Amino acid sequence: MLFWAFTAACSGLLAQKPAQAPAAPPAAQEQEPPEEDESLKPKEYSFNPIQAAREMKIGEFYFKKHNYRAAARRFSEATKWDPTSADAFLRLGEAQEKLKDPKSARVAYAKYVELAPDGKEAEAVRRKLAQK
Repeated sequence: MLFWAFTAACSGLLAQKPAQAPAAPPAAQEQEPPEEDESLKPKEYSFNPIQAAREMKIGEFYFKKHNYRAAARRFSEATKWDPTSADAFLRLGEAQEKLKDPKSARVAYAKYVELAPDGKEAEAVRRKLAQK
């Protein structure tokens, strides 16, 4: 009997409409959830000559295989890991030249000359820069 009384009381409460609609919650500022996929985060570079040497080695492999786009990507990575590597900028310029991108090649060659003004290839690179 107690059950029936409780059910009747609840059904009476459900049938009634509330006198006032509940207040809307205040608009919360939208925040981006933390990034779950680590591969989507932008890569952060710090001085790492060992990683730069690895990138250079792989870039040389691609360059010898005439895959200049992949080589340029690797040489570019090497310059980010070690921005003082004149060889990386030289090889990046050569790869960009093979890709028929003279603007990028010029920038890489200029950086090479800046980093190694007395380098082994510096005079040849200066001549290339003077021609373009």
